[in-house]
Amino acid sequence: MQAPSVGGVMLPRGNGQAVRLSRGASLTDFAEKINANPASLVAVMMNLGEMVTATQSVSDETLRLLADEMNYVLEIVSPEEEDRELLESFDIEFGEDEGGEEALVSRPPVVTVMGHVDHGKTRLLDAIRKTNVVAGEAGGITQHIGAYQVSSEVNGEDRKITFIDTPGHEAFTAMRARGAKSTDIAILVVAANDGVMPQTIEALNHAKAAEVPIVVAVNKIDVEGADPTKVRGQLTEFGLVAEEYGGDTMFVDISAKQGLNIEALLEAVVLTADASLDLRANPEQDAQGIAIESHLDRGRGAVSTVLVQRGTLRIGDTMVVGDAYGRVRAMLDDNGQNVQEAGPSTPVLVLGLTNVPGAGDNFLVVDEDRTARQIAEKRAARERNANFARKGVRFSLENLDEALKAGLVQELNLIIKGDASGSVEALESSLLQLDVGEEVDIRVLHRGVGAVTESDINLAMGSDAIVIGFNVRAAGRAEQMAEREGVDVRYYSVIYQAIEEIEAALKGMLKPEYEEVELGTAEIREIFRSSKLGNIAGVLVRSGEVKRNTKARLLRDGKVIAENLNISGLRRFKDDVTEIREGFEGGINLGNFNDIKIDDVIATYEMREKPRG
Repeated sequence: MQAPSVGGVMLPRGNGQAVRLSRGASLTDFAEKINANPASLVAVMMNLGEMVTATQSVSDETLRLLADEMNYVLEIVSPEEEDRELLESFDIEFGEDEGGEEALVSRPPVVTVMGHVDHGKTRLLDAIRKTNVVAGEAGGITQHIGAYQVSSEVNGEDRKITFIDTPGHEAFTAMRARGAKSTDIAILVVAANDGVMPQTIEALNHAKAAEVPIVVAVNKIDVEGADPTKVRGQLTEFGLVAEEYGGDTMFVDISAKQGLNIEALLEAVVLTADASLDLRANPEQDAQGIAIESHLDRGRGAVSTVLVQRGTLRIGDTMVVGDAYGRVRAMLDDNGQNVQEAGPSTPVLVLGLTNVPGAGDNFLVVDEDRTARQIAEKRAARERNANFARKGVRFSLENLDEALKAGLVQELNLIIKGDASGSVEALESSLLQLDVGEEVDIRVLHRGVGAVTESDINLAMGSDAIVIGFNVRAAGRAEQMAEREGVDVRYYSVIYQAIEEIEAALKGMLKPEYEEVELGTAEIREIFRSSKLGNIAGVLVRSGEVKRNTKARLLRDGKVIAENLNISGLRRFKDDVTEIREGFEGGINLGNFNDIKIDDVIATYEMREKPRG
């Protein structure tokens, strides 16, 4: 039935009919669904006060406005549904084991360690892996995620267990929930001296929501004030009743620091898996699984840690991971050893992908390179359209409060760049969950791995976004471009600091006192060894000037390798000098820090008091 629409344009009326569209759809896509002329929908939008072209990706709100006007019910297809429909178009089933019961064989349990910050999650993984992960982490936080496989002897049989190492803080709710989806069992770490804390309950709720069995590790039993019995009593209130109290939850008293009862904990994990789970998969089918962590490696290109969930991944397989694809050139296990194949529940580092996939992206092996490329390109186009549909206005964190009060902005647009996809996703999910009231929305326009580039600054200029660099800096001319165009670029090495600063800005509490001023950058051309002073960097000053006794950071491929260094010595030829200017060569001594390589960049800066105005 035809009926006149706004402005005299004849359009079909929906009469409550449903229209399904993907994120970032255009008016042309809408017109195809209802057999209308795209130009007529443009006219309708103009009458509604919105200037939109026929082929432009538009936001969900704009599509809903149009649907309401024409009496249609709009259904936005979720990313998961979009992906399922995409794979079905290639006749691929994701998430299902092929064959009958006889094709399934037992696989190791996949375990996630959860709990309150500072209760010893990383130290527990450290004790299990016998390697030191804590040292060198900013703020003592697990900033990257990975996966590790260990062996334990249970009833005389060698049993393997896979651990997924997720960032351990109460803010990473989405990350934890995603980790739990790929997890069979959760280990809940509770300190015997602190007992149950709010974040302990939060972690417990995530594990329950994911419907995974829980093993409780009561840690720090060797410290003063430890009371494991109290922990058991507290957790009873949340439905975790210890076996010794007649329940079905295994509690193990441990000391991660002393290495006490670690084997007993691993045994409890295996026994819990045997008692409550049927962990089997088909190792003969094409491999499928999930990407745990990905980053750019200077020598190897894009590398990704993947967890095989079913099938067997082999060298030479063609795989798609999110919007990345490629042939598996090499696979490394968690000890850095080359492996030829990886079966169910096995984590491996994969080399050979075209670009860096996101943490949590699913992966699958396909028969042909062409199929892999088509799936990856369609996923990338879908994500690009969704990003184009987002829009917004430019300001910095300092003037955000005034802009909100003046009604100039209703949303805070962010671009997040980091050194690893797990960290980027953790930061994004934490920021999106900030409770900032009704006045403002937070939108992440783009996230990626690697240094802040000129294209990031261009995107920020066009959408008035704030750029966040997590453990990375601006590359090439991006820094000067940001300064010239007035784009606010923020650098962080601790996730909590970024969350607190943005939350403070949104609540009008940001009161900057000091700002970092870049003085100059120097590229390392040569390294001289000195028995007295350690390694001395022979440098060419690329920009600005390098001054003695100022702060510095070391960059390798745009990533921050070391923070808070001191320029303790400067030399020109044989003379000690106080500064070296742009275009000149010289020697730099970074005090006790000696981990320098040729092509590294030393960026110097000083903290100056920021005028309040």
